[in-house]
Amino acid sequence: MQFVKMHGIGNDYVYVDCVRNPLPADPAALSRVISDRHFGVGSDGLILVCPSEKADAKMRMFNADGSESEMCGNGLRCVAKFVYDKGIARKPQLTIETGRGLLPVDLEIKNGVVCRVRVNMGEPILKSADIPTTLPGDPPVNARINLGGVRFDATCVSMGNPHAVFFVGEDYFVGKRDLVAEFGPQIENHAVFPRRVNAHFVKVHSRGEVTMRTWERGSGITLACGTGACAVCVAGVLTGRTDRKLIAHLPGGDLELHWSETDNCVYKTGPATEVFTGEWRG
Repeated sequence: MQFVKMHGIGNDYVYVDCVRNPLPADPAALSRVISDRHFGVGSDGLILVCPSEKADAKMRMFNADGSESEMCGNGLRCVAKFVYDKGIARKPQLTIETGRGLLPVDLEIKNGVVCRVRVNMGEPILKSADIPTTLPGDPPVNARINLGGVRFDATCVSMGNPHAVFFVGEDYFVGKRDLVAEFGPQIENHAVFPRRVNAHFVKVHSRGEVTMRTWERGSGITLACGTGACAVCVAGVLTGRTDRKLIAHLPGGDLELHWSETDNCVYKTGPATEVFTGEWRG
């Protein structure tokens, strides 16, 4: 099986062309073995680029633990690059079918290949039952969660997949405790999140700039989460901490975000990078 290793600001996946080739027999099992960073290719998961009757291509995304997720924002940018660079659809504007519907993307092309992608990530989902979470509020804003004697205030947003955003102080963010490693697994699997959740810890620098770290559902600590960055942008506005246009600094790089007042959609712009190609014989 031929594959391509790609990443969006460090959020790396193995990509397989299922437009021209058969779908793997067991994508969940394949994702678990191919994602292993010692015995496999090494990645945050597996993304299948599939044919679509509604769009230029369809994206299916599997986490490193084999669970299938509705969306991956960084993965979506790489899917768009894959579709253009590999000749599936050579157009500067594409539509990709995802678990949260059809998403339009605009490509920035340099020397015949895609280098950056702007994605309309759609409207944020703010109704608790649809996120889903049992925390109160539509959406929950600064809703109290207690873990190990530490109080967290969660603001919850879905971008097609569920996110819990925690705004934290400098001491906890870079100093005394590693909140992501310590509390990420507990938050992901907390009873108030019936489909588990992606957890993001955020330090606000100004109304237009934040730094964030992520515990990603099914993959653990990752260098970036595109849908999570969108959720952080929305949560910042809902809590009055940030403006609608935001630069998010993630361990793997930066994303430009805009929660538009015109159409209520969140727009995300960032790079997409191909690392290498290979043949999987596992």
